[in-house]
Parts: sequence; structure tokens; C-alpha cells
Amino acid sequence: MIKASNIYKSYGDLEVLKGVDLHIKKGEIVAIVGPSGAGKTTLLQILGTLDKPSLNSTSEVKIDNQNCVNISDKKLSEFRNKNIGFIFQFHQLLPEFTALENVCIPAFIGNYSKNKTEKEAKRLLDFLDLSDRINHKPNELSGGEQQRVAVARALINNPSVIFADEPSGNLDSASAKHLHELFFKLRDEFGQTFVIVTHNQELANMADRKLEMKDGQIVNY
Repeated sequence: MIKASNIYKSYGDLEVLKGVDLHIKKGEIVAIVGPSGAGKTTLLQILGTLDKPSLNSTSEVKIDNQNCVNISDKKLSEFRNKNIGFIFQFHQLLPEFTALENVCIPAFIGNYSKNKTEKEAKRLLDFLDLSDRINHKPNELSGGEQQRVAVARALINNPSVIFADEPSGNLDSASAKHLHELFFKLRDEFGQTFVIVTHNQELANMADRKLEMKDGQIVNY
């Protein structure tokens, strides 16, 4: 499903990733843990194609057998839209749009039909217990509701994998627990693959696997 080999990343003289290798199977929920500065978010951004590894002839990031390192930016953008979903610590919802409109945005970018997209968005929002909130704007939603809208947005194009960066870091404990349980429900219902960077030990311990990073390398599988 996801295979990364020999991933390096430097910013000037600062070497953030030092030859990371990993393999993630379809339907797995994998947590990436470690202290601040270990390289977790940098690795997630490279796996999610938001950034590229430092030039190295042997570096490889494959998602569904597509090597994402050596393709054009345009093709990479198209691949990302269709195959990858993102959930961030801060939901990144657009304040001027309703919950339904926010969920639809990635599908509209991918040129999916309006009727089909809105039908799927409503189905996802209903699945996430938000059917009565579809016409509410972000400032009319609780933090937990906003994050569930962000989950629906990540799912709208039926991606192969969802990358999440501290998804519950901005939530109270009850909302965080609800969100964590939701990830496993989505995996069971849709076979969804999740790669999650988190400091939340409860979530990390629930995952199928926990990858520990330290000083730019994975030190424990």
C-alpha cells in the first residue's frame, strides 16, 4: 500500500530525516510517535506528497504502486486529490462555507459532478452524526464537530490513505476519544488506511502498529 525507502530530508545544514524506510499495508492504522523535533511531521508531509525528500537516487515513496518522487507536479497534484486525504490538528475549514460545502471542495477540485458529490457528502456527514449540521458554518459548530467535518472532507474522494497530523491535539478529551474511535469505525466500514502522527498515547496504543521516531529515524517498529 505505502512503501518508503531511503528517505532523507535536510533544510540547509539541518538533517531532519536520515534514511527512513517503512511499509504500511492496506487497512492498517499506523501511529507515528516520538519527541518534538524527531521528524514526524516532515515524514508525514513527504509520505503525503506535500513535500519531497532531498535529492537521492535511491529514495522512493510509493502509494498503490505509484512512485510519487519522480512525477511532475501536475500529475502529483492530480494523484494527491484522488488518492490521499488529510486531517490536521486545526481543521482548516473555510469559514465562509457551510459544512456541506467544505466537504465537497476536494471533489469539486477533482471535477466530480455536483449532484454525485453532494449526495456523497451528505452520506458521509450522516455517517459522522452531522446530518443536522450540514448547513452550519464552522463558527456555528463545536470543535469536535468541526474536526468531524474535516474527516468527511478527507474521505469525499474515497482516498487510498488518510494522513493525520495530531488530529485530536486541539480537542477536549471526550471529543478526542470520539474521534479516535471513529478512525477504527472507518477502517472497519470502508477498509480505510490511516497514518497518524500523534502525541496522544491512548490513540497510539490503539493503533495496529506504533512507529517510534528519534533524531530523524524510525527506531522502533
